[in-house]
Amino acid sequence: MKKRIQYTMLLLCVLIVGYGNAQEREESKFNLLAYGGIGYGIVEHENQPNYNLNSNSADVHLNYDISKHIGMASGIGLNELSGNGFNAAGSFYHERTLLKVPVVATMEYPISGFFSFVANLGIYTQHILRDEYRFLATTEEDVYDGWNFGAQMGFGFMFKAFENMRVGIHYNGQSDFTAFKTTTNQPFEDEQKMKNLNTFGIVVSFGL
Repeated sequence: MKKRIQYTMLLLCVLIVGYGNAQEREESKFNLLAYGGIGYGIVEHENQPNYNLNSNSADVHLNYDISKHIGMASGIGLNELSGNGFNAAGSFYHERTLLKVPVVATMEYPISGFFSFVANLGIYTQHILRDEYRFLATTEEDVYDGWNFGAQMGFGFMFKAFENMRVGIHYNGQSDFTAFKTTTNQPFEDEQKMKNLNTFGIVVSFGL
């Protein structure tokens, strides 16, 4: 797991330990959702061969409860992608860091007093923070650049750990609508987007 993801997960652990010892708070319509997951997806190209990338992701969302079971959430996330592939310039090892900003509708349906089903559905935009292709003889950086958009959905199960904190497992799936384009002065011109990115991991909810 890359450093940014490690730091985020460490922060989550610190919050969990500290929150377990906190005093009870009044009920609020706001809560903080923290996700961490691993998975894989397919990089789909316009002019080059497709290939798979592994994913390590971490997201933090602020959720507002519109009604008893429905809410709206937004926040930021980091996704570290890595894997092998090849294109017109040769075989490579690819590493990419994405900054993601989602806007999703959330749902929670209690199954029992301490156990519930949760889900989300929405859209996102994301930006390439770092892009590196390591070929046999050279390393190319910032091959693709810009922002793109896509849609996501997720679901999972959560149980009550402390008075205002819940933890659980979560699945998230997403696909890009629009593509990233190659930057200038590259040995080829192409567009690419991520499709069928599936991640599994943990989710933690903090009442505010």
